[in-house]
Amino acid sequence: MTRQSRPLAVFDLDNTLSDTAHRQRFLERRPRDWDAFFAAAPHDPPLATGVRMCREAAGECEVVYLTGRPERCREDTVAWLAAHGLPDGALHMRRPQDRRPARVTKLEILRRLAAGREVRMLVDDDELVCDAAERAGFRVVRARWAAQSQELERAQEQQGRT
Repeated sequence: MTRQSRPLAVFDLDNTLSDTAHRQRFLERRPRDWDAFFAAAPHDPPLATGVRMCREAAGECEVVYLTGRPERCREDTVAWLAAHGLPDGALHMRRPQDRRPARVTKLEILRRLAAGREVRMLVDDDELVCDAAERAGFRVVRARWAAQSQELERAQEQQGRT
């Protein structure tokens, strides 16, 4: 089976593969400190359940990363993935100035990916993203292994920031 014919396993990053708990404090401030929030991302500890699932999926699937992190975080994100031994894979990030909700931006990318390949599963912690993906017919694994943050959920949905 060639790389192009393998199904895709799509993984979110924040609170799916990486634990953002140590940087939530930047979202609890008013105004929110987005620069500090994203600057602290390279120090996220990995979430063992998500990392294990991603590595296992790489046995049958091509791994793709789909995050709401802004494009300016690409270098740090690629370095974090490599440092934690995650499989190589395409990394889809939020375009500059795109503040649409994660459930909209991620579903748009999922549909584009599915136009040419089977998307075997999406693994994400954002319930609204998961709901939208399921309604669109995608198989979803809800990443419920990290502590949930209401501030992060509001940021994802209302401010289109992650």
